[in-house]
Amino acid sequence: QVQLVESGGGLVQAGGSLRLSCPASGRTFSNYAMGWFRQASGKEREFVAAISWNGGVINYADYVKGRFTISRDNAKSTVFLQMNSLKPEDTAVYYCAQPLTIWGVAPPARAVEYHYWGQGTQVTVSS
Repeated sequence: QVQLVESGGGLVQAGGSLRLSCPASGRTFSNYAMGWFRQASGKEREFVAAISWNGGVINYADYVKGRFTISRDNAKSTVFLQMNSLKPEDTAVYYCAQPLTIWGVAPPARAVEYHYWGQGTQVTVSS
């Protein structure tokens, strides 16, 4: 049984930073791409960032490019999301996710391509 547990969310002022962590368990972490998504109240879940199994390929949504950094530590079976220059519009529940199958080079960027999800961590950015 795959388990993903996000942590690191909280309340921060605009311009501040947070670092989210998501340790994974249940199967060989280093075989799988990982993704971060977010869902604001009343809105659909949207893609934030994804990283390939070895960290060699990374994709970001345009609205976080230059501010957010996804990384992974395969030895610790953990994926991270460093969020800098936070804006009020970044307020959402943030989820980490893992696909069911092993992908090739490019990590998936659509929510439907992910099978396992964490419970989410709330990020609130005040203006």
